[in-house]
Amino acid sequence: MARTTRRRRTGARRATFAAVALMLSGAGLVAANAANVYASATEGRGDGPGADTTDQSQSQGQNPSQSQSHTQHPSGAGQAGNGPVVSDYANITSVEPRLPNPPQQADASRGTFTSDCGVDAGGLFNSDNVIVAPGVSNGAHHVHDYVGNQGTNAFASDDDLAKAGTSCTDRGDKSSYYWPVLRLQNGTQERDARSPGGGTEGNAGRIVTPKQVTLTFVGNPRGKVTAMPRFLRIITGDAKAFVNGPGNANASWSCTGYEDRQLTDKYPLCPPGSDVVRTFRFQSCWDGRNTDSANHRTHVAFTAPDGSCPPGFRAIPQLVQRIVYDVSAPSLTDGGHTVPLFAIDSFPEQLHKPVTDHGDFIDVFDDNLMREMVDCINSGRACGSRGGASGTTPTPTATPGAGTTVAAGELPRAGTSTPPARIEAAPPVSPTIPPALAQPRLTAARDGSVLSGVHLWPAALGTLLALSGLIMYLRARRLPY
Repeated sequence: MARTTRRRRTGARRATFAAVALMLSGAGLVAANAANVYASATEGRGDGPGADTTDQSQSQGQNPSQSQSHTQHPSGAGQAGNGPVVSDYANITSVEPRLPNPPQQADASRGTFTSDCGVDAGGLFNSDNVIVAPGVSNGAHHVHDYVGNQGTNAFASDDDLAKAGTSCTDRGDKSSYYWPVLRLQNGTQERDARSPGGGTEGNAGRIVTPKQVTLTFVGNPRGKVTAMPRFLRIITGDAKAFVNGPGNANASWSCTGYEDRQLTDKYPLCPPGSDVVRTFRFQSCWDGRNTDSANHRTHVAFTAPDGSCPPGFRAIPQLVQRIVYDVSAPSLTDGGHTVPLFAIDSFPEQLHKPVTDHGDFIDVFDDNLMREMVDCINSGRACGSRGGASGTTPTPTATPGAGTTVAAGELPRAGTSTPPARIEAAPPVSPTIPPALAQPRLTAARDGSVLSGVHLWPAALGTLLALSGLIMYLRARRLPY
């Protein structure tokens, strides 16, 4: 009898220990997952790209543009199963229009300067991160479109950028402008389907060439602007905002005809005949000393709502980047099976969330053209080169941001003899920039040591599970057998 009692007591203890071990291991896994999320959130903040990952040999003889059957999950989990989901979309017509911009002051710099650099019709892609991870292949882990400088990759020095060709019609602008590609999740096996930064990291589907890209530099609502330093680097938005939180997010999604309505954390569902629009307003205050900073953010800043710069900073021309896509609103009822979902490329753990949208800029204007830009903006004129769908030499127009539609594939490339088209028009009434974006918000810098409470709940849950297991063990010790 005593032996039986001991066996039952020993068995109960073993079961209790097993339960505790199971709970502790589960808690450890949850806590480890939270730690991994935290590590991912704090590693390499900001984003920018570089070297070519579109290895043609990776296609293994498949036609890169060959359309395959849709692979979306019924809930809309994207072609690679890691997003987007149907809740990532919102009808633009249901979004409330935003208030008009505050009036400009008497000393405002009201001019605009536009640089036409095409739409990346030639397909210059790579997944490097030349600003944040120079010298590291695939530093972005997602693919970017590039316009302007044709030599931008992870290994490009300032001297390399200065010597490279440009897709801009004005050869004095060799600046690098880039952003994550937009893909249709329609089953297409792109040329990077088996490459780092592409399909191997959950970035799948057909890359969509923009219908139009407009690069406009605008002034300051309070006063004059000063020249940007050559090789100034600016990142706007946060490629890891889904994990980091919205502190540095700066995504703006809308539709043509509805640009007074902006979405920051949803992709827009546009009515028939309306195109998807991504807009980036870059920081327009510079510290007067540095072309970059350790976190790639503190050397530049957004203005306050009234247009003022932080103490010690000076106003510079503000880049407003507007990218238009001819894509249809996806069919959410069947998870994008009938009409495919669209989404930007992202880091794997960011799940293609629209809040992670971001843009990168490296100033490689020559000194004369930069002086011309500043003079034009400060004197209230509309200057620069303008183009339409493919960025060909434009027809002059006095309307800022307007362009002509031309056949694709006619983009002047580096080394051609096509002269730049320069425009100087009457002072504009206002630049063609969505009113909702005309006053940039003041964005607080994030402390890399802080993780948002919403991301700490897994660790808290793990702790609760561990405590529950300990309580069960202590109670088991008191049970009679």
